[in-house]
Amino acid sequence: MLDSYKHKGLRNKLVEELINKGIKDLSVLDAIANVPRHLFMDSGFIDHAYQDKAFPIGSGQTISQPFTVAFQTELLNVKKGDKILEIGTGSGYQAAVLCEIGAKVFTIERIKELYRKTSVFLPSINYRPKKMIYGDGNIGYVDESPYDGIIVTAGASEIPEKLFTQLKIEGRLVVPIGAEVQKMVLYIKKAENEYEIKDFGDFQFVPLLKNKI
Repeated sequence: MLDSYKHKGLRNKLVEELINKGIKDLSVLDAIANVPRHLFMDSGFIDHAYQDKAFPIGSGQTISQPFTVAFQTELLNVKKGDKILEIGTGSGYQAAVLCEIGAKVFTIERIKELYRKTSVFLPSINYRPKKMIYGDGNIGYVDESPYDGIIVTAGASEIPEKLFTQLKIEGRLVVPIGAEVQKMVLYIKKAENEYEIKDFGDFQFVPLLKNKI
């Protein structure tokens, strides 16, 4: 499927909606305006791709609501060239947004079917993370640490402690924490074992699970 002027127009309307909901970071808004979300959707949902809603992508997972993607990305405060670790590749949409901003993206997926699909799909539409990993996101990816930012795209019942050690000083960890409903939490690493913590209210994610499948 092509990316048409119609799709671009729908993305511009989505950007206006996100601005009205409080998203301010221009690099994030530009990325949302440029990434063709409809290409990440199953065929039955393509007509709804630019609604601000989450949709199923198979394997019990979802493509996140655009506001959630924009909000988490804005909290990361991503700059071009930043090294970012994403926990939960899923459809690849969040990774594409980060690539569009100019981040060096390392992304982990625990579900082999999604990992295989996204590993082929993202390069096919010219988004190339530095590395796509099939593995357990709870343990991060120490080989390329430390990171400027780590983003967790599934609800963690507890804080994945191993991720903290993989952050640079002044690095940011954005993670939804909770069981059925999560609190979006931002950790800013001020020193080893010292963090500034900010809570940004309720969101709803699929759960962050352990081990590969």
